[in-house]
Amino acid sequence: MTDADPSTILQGLRGSIDNIDAALIFLLAERFRCTKQVGVLKAKHGMPASDPTREEQQIARLVQLAEQADLDPVFAEKWFNFVVAEVIRHHRSAASDPPSDDAATRPS
Repeated sequence: MTDADPSTILQGLRGSIDNIDAALIFLLAERFRCTKQVGVLKAKHGMPASDPTREEQQIARLVQLAEQADLDPVFAEKWFNFVVAEVIRHHRSAASDPPSDDAATRPS
């Protein structure tokens, strides 16, 4: 039996990576749709944009998941901190310009 052509293998692996990247983008978009609703809710009720206790719990949970998935937990924490910084920015924006009541209940 002969080895497969490395270029063909590379092309297949890159196709898989492209599919995974697309899935990640759509998952992140859905995550931000949810967190934007959280930001609107927090703004409407005068709650702070950041919740350090929740963030610490999430980091601990994601570090554990990363370890189970054989992913570098330091990378998982960096990724989470990057995403949370954007979420907090959205929440602060919502607090400075709260939408009308009907917009707060309408899915975005």
